[in-house]
Amino acid sequence: MSLKDRLRKKLEREEKTYETEQLMKEKRSEEYEVLEEVFDKSTLMTIYDFMNDGVIKEIYGVVNSGKESRIYWGIGPNNEEIAIKIFLTVSAEFRKGRLPYIIGDPRFKNVRKNLRSLVFLWAQKEYKNLSLAYDAKVRVPRPIAIKNNVLIMEFIGRNGVSAPLLKEVELKNPERMYHLIILHVKRLYRGAGLVHGDLSEYNVMVWRGRPVLFDFSQAVPIEHPSSEQFLMRDLENINRFFSKIGVNVVDVGDLYRMVAGEHEAAVR
Repeated sequence: MSLKDRLRKKLEREEKTYETEQLMKEKRSEEYEVLEEVFDKSTLMTIYDFMNDGVIKEIYGVVNSGKESRIYWGIGPNNEEIAIKIFLTVSAEFRKGRLPYIIGDPRFKNVRKNLRSLVFLWAQKEYKNLSLAYDAKVRVPRPIAIKNNVLIMEFIGRNGVSAPLLKEVELKNPERMYHLIILHVKRLYRGAGLVHGDLSEYNVMVWRGRPVLFDFSQAVPIEHPSSEQFLMRDLENINRFFSKIGVNVVDVGDLYRMVAGEHEAAVR
């Protein structure tokens, strides 16, 4: 690349940075101040790109915050509610807990081990998993867009208030909810070729009387060497929760065969 081209690209980057800073000043709010305190310039540029492209119309406050990511409530181009999941690029916990889900995944080879690359890959992984699950008619937030460490998806809830978690809801018909969740686990396995890997009452929302599975970044394909172990753990977690609230659950071994067996009858 010639010196002239390098200087031109540097100028373009500086101009874009300036535009982003001006945008943030013009749309100043408490939420943007939080964004600027927590996220690096690369993340802010990614959000700016989404806004410039019309994917994000407005962005408001945090609705969920964890060690690895934060989820913001926003508005999309058609005034629909969206969730903006921003994966932290400085999370000390990330590398320790998530590498087993990546290294054994045949879709991701020759992975660079630096933290930023792993976080970007983790975000891409969740988007791909959500897309596969959504296409298989699993009840999940509809994925909308992905870039770097920012994932845009359907917001499950209303007016910026997230749908309650399964553990927070007093179920009118717990037996029906139990079988609906197993149905979606089966669709996930057979239709999408995935195992959630971290399913529990903390990763299922209840919206309009039906379950919505979420948090798919750690989901693995059924070819993953630990997929059987992950599936068994998911089923044990679901059985544990529902048995505690009085549901007559299916034996976990039979449940495993219902989900993963090739010729078992569908869960109804």
